Amino acid sequence: MINAQIQSAREFLSLLSRSSGVSGYESSIASLVSERFTPLTDEVRCDAFGNIYALKKGNGKRSKIMLAAHMDEIGLIVTKIDPRGFVRFTSIGGVDQRTLLSQEVLVHGRQTIPGIIGSLPPHLIQNPDSDQAVKMEEMAIDVGFSASKLNEVIQVGDIITLRRETYSLLHNVMAGKSLDDRAGVVVMMVCLEELSHLQHTHDVIAVATTQEEVGVRGALTSAYTLNPDLAVAIDVTHASTPDTKGQVTFDLGKGPTVALGPNIHPAIYRHFSETAQEHRLPIQIEPIPGHSGTDAWAIQVTQAGIPTGLISIPLRYMHTSVETLDMQDVLNSGKLLAHFISSLPDDLEGFLCY
Repeated sequence: MINAQIQSAREFLSLLSRSSGVSGYESSIASLVSERFTPLTDEVRCDAFGNIYALKKGNGKRSKIMLAAHMDEIGLIVTKIDPRGFVRFTSIGGVDQRTLLSQEVLVHGRQTIPGIIGSLPPHLIQNPDSDQAVKMEEMAIDVGFSASKLNEVIQVGDIITLRRETYSLLHNVMAGKSLDDRAGVVVMMVCLEELSHLQHTHDVIAVATTQEEVGVRGALTSAYTLNPDLAVAIDVTHASTPDTKGQVTFDLGKGPTVALGPNIHPAIYRHFSETAQEHRLPIQIEPIPGHSGTDAWAIQVTQAGIPTGLISIPLRYMHTSVETLDMQDVLNSGKLLAHFISSLPDDLEGFLCY
């Protein structure tokens, strides 16, 4: 059963990862999420800002529990078409420019065109001993067209995404682009699947949010729309690598992190910890002293304030095209969320104040 669940989650995450949906341009991703969530829920709808809401009704008092994971990705945008037929660009969101050189891309103009990112070869660099990374403004996209042909299909303002297939590593480890935070969307899918086998009193609204990478905007608008009684954001956090020395990082395969700190309601943190212990689900504790940098930050201070929690999936190489995670952590995150929701009391009064 677990292997089948992991396979299903992996296939959905691969589909989302390969697809394009830069912040503000999430429509193609939104249609995939809507299609997958529809058979798992009672109602799926989209708002004017592009957020997707999937409602799974409870069987009791029906307070509203909001889940939020962003479906947008970092990307690029055309700033200039060079007279020689090259495309100049800048970033949308926090693209790591050190990783862009030699990447394959898709330019979404009047038609979608493949290209590659190039720069001056090392033989022609005047200071060949320089150890400085090539800057974004020194790179260009080559699509193989002349300038005249290029201007027929591409214009300034067109969106560019990295082109990358997902890649399976050993055990349950998977690499690809945009796993931040489409893995969180998959966690919500697993949670909804698990809830179909569990009793839950409260209505659950799983929200695939937009424009998180440019300012948690979709979380702000969707939380204001729903004004839920309780909310949980699902995102990614930094996993340990050989060069992470002194930073707070977490291990792949040891479960999601459960956050605590001023952005997190203490009762929600406690209930996650108790739920994990009761159901023998592995978790890691993530102290966050200030801004979490996630949808939880916007949700917490919406309207009169919303009790908010945060669980995160450890992820290596964040904001690159080879983001890496363990699918078992994704599965365990969904199970933890489902049991957390199922075990909430009928009266949420204890979660509504500090």
